[in-house]
Amino acid sequence: MLASLKGMWVTLANAFKKPVTAQYPKEHLPVQTRYMGFPVLTWDYDVQEPFCTGCMVCVRNCPTSCMSAQMMDNPLFKDGKSKRRKIIESFEINFGRCILCGICVDVCNFDAIEMSHQHELSVVVRNGNRADLPRLLEMGKAYQAEVEWTPKTKEEAKQEATA
Repeated sequence: MLASLKGMWVTLANAFKKPVTAQYPKEHLPVQTRYMGFPVLTWDYDVQEPFCTGCMVCVRNCPTSCMSAQMMDNPLFKDGKSKRRKIIESFEINFGRCILCGICVDVCNFDAIEMSHQHELSVVVRNGNRADLPRLLEMGKAYQAEVEWTPKTKEEAKQEATA
């Protein structure tokens, strides 16, 4: 009898609370700042080139092998405008295979790849979830603007390495 009354009390107490559901896709609940969505490439606005040098560390450490990349000589380095000798020529991520683990972000030495808040990338075409370099950079620029992302300073990187 007491258990029934407790159950009825919980039901009545929750009946008057405001619902937390959203009528998707018309309404969207805000994404938490710590949410890890799909990986994107970041853009260096000072030099007008991607931070990625094509070192392939992220590609080698990816557990699902969903990334591929190629590097080339940086023409801005020859002109003395950039400090990067190599730069990314092509980069592709198969979002259908990506497990959003964040290993690529952890192993990147150049802050070139970040986990965005992007999570709505479903498509009907089988290989439609492949993102090439322009799309990854476009998504990265949107993410940088959204969270006001800046690369780590040398002191921040040193602190993170020792922690």
